[in-house]
Amino acid sequence: MKNIEILGPGCPRCKQLAENAEKAVAELGLNVHVEKVSDMKRILARGVISTPGIAVDGVLKGSGRVYTVEDIKAMLAA
Repeated sequence: MKNIEILGPGCPRCKQLAENAEKAVAELGLNVHVEKVSDMKRILARGVISTPGIAVDGVLKGSGRVYTVEDIKAMLAA
Protein backbone atom coordinates (compact mmCIF):
# COMPACT_ATOMS: atom_id res chain seq x y z
CA MET A 1 0.00 0.00 0.00
CA LYS A 2 1.26 3.47 -0.88
CA ASN A 3 1.54 6.15 1.76
CA ILE A 4 1.10 9.91 1.32
CA GLU A 5 2.41 12.28 3.97
CA ILE A 6 1.08 15.83 4.17
CA LEU A 7 3.87 17.75 5.87
CA GLY A 8 2.91 20.95 7.68
CA PRO A 9 1.85 22.51 10.97
CA GLY A 10 -1.89 22.26 10.28
CA CYS A 11 -2.45 25.62 8.61
CA PRO A 12 -5.34 26.13 6.15
CA ARG A 13 -3.01 25.41 3.19
CA CYS A 14 -1.95 22.13 4.79
CA LYS A 15 -5.56 21.16 5.37
CA GLN A 16 -6.44 21.97 1.75
CA LEU A 17 -3.53 19.85 0.50
CA ALA A 18 -4.71 16.95 2.68
CA GLU A 19 -8.24 17.29 1.27
CA ASN A 20 -6.86 17.33 -2.29
CA ALA A 21 -4.79 14.21 -1.57
CA GLU A 22 -7.78 12.36 -0.16
CA LYS A 23 -9.90 13.38 -3.14
CA ALA A 24 -7.19 12.22 -5.60
CA VAL A 25 -6.96 8.85 -3.86
CA ALA A 26 -10.76 8.47 -3.89
CA GLU A 27 -11.05 9.43 -7.56
CA LEU A 28 -8.35 6.92 -8.52
CA GLY A 29 -9.89 4.23 -6.33
CA LEU A 30 -6.52 3.40 -4.79
CA ASN A 31 -5.71 1.88 -1.44
CA VAL A 32 -3.45 4.69 -0.19
CA HIS A 33 -2.99 5.88 3.38
CA VAL A 34 -2.98 9.68 3.78
CA GLU A 35 -1.16 10.83 6.91
CA LYS A 36 -0.94 14.39 8.23
CA VAL A 37 2.49 15.04 9.74
CA SER A 38 2.89 18.12 11.96
CA ASP A 39 6.03 17.10 13.87
CA MET A 40 8.71 19.58 12.75
CA LYS A 41 11.53 17.03 13.12
CA ARG A 42 9.78 14.68 10.67
CA ILE A 43 8.95 17.58 8.33
CA LEU A 44 12.56 18.77 8.24
CA ALA A 45 13.82 15.19 7.88
CA ARG A 46 11.88 14.96 4.61
CA GLY A 47 13.66 18.07 3.31
CA VAL A 48 10.72 20.48 3.47
CA ILE A 49 11.85 24.11 3.54
CA SER A 50 8.44 25.69 2.96
CA THR A 51 5.14 24.10 4.00
CA PRO A 52 2.99 22.44 3.03
CA GLY A 53 4.91 19.53 1.65
CA ILE A 54 3.83 16.22 0.19
CA ALA A 55 5.73 12.94 0.20
CA VAL A 56 4.77 9.66 -1.45
CA ASP A 57 6.27 6.52 0.05
CA GLY A 58 8.84 8.59 1.93
CA VAL A 59 10.00 10.59 -1.11
CA LEU A 60 9.34 14.33 -1.09
CA LYS A 61 7.36 15.20 -4.21
CA GLY A 62 6.94 18.91 -3.59
CA SER A 63 6.63 21.70 -1.06
CA GLY A 64 5.67 25.32 -0.67
CA ARG A 65 2.32 25.19 -2.44
CA VAL A 66 -1.06 23.51 -2.43
CA TYR A 67 -0.95 20.88 -5.17
CA THR A 68 -4.16 20.21 -7.08
CA VAL A 69 -6.01 16.92 -7.22
CA GLU A 70 -4.62 16.42 -10.74
CA ASP A 71 -1.05 17.16 -9.55
CA ILE A 72 -1.40 14.54 -6.84
CA LYS A 73 -2.83 11.97 -9.26
CA ALA A 74 0.27 12.46 -11.42
CA MET A 75 2.51 11.98 -8.36
CA LEU A 76 0.78 8.69 -7.58
CA ALA A 77 1.10 7.48 -11.17
CA ALA A 78 4.85 8.10 -11.30
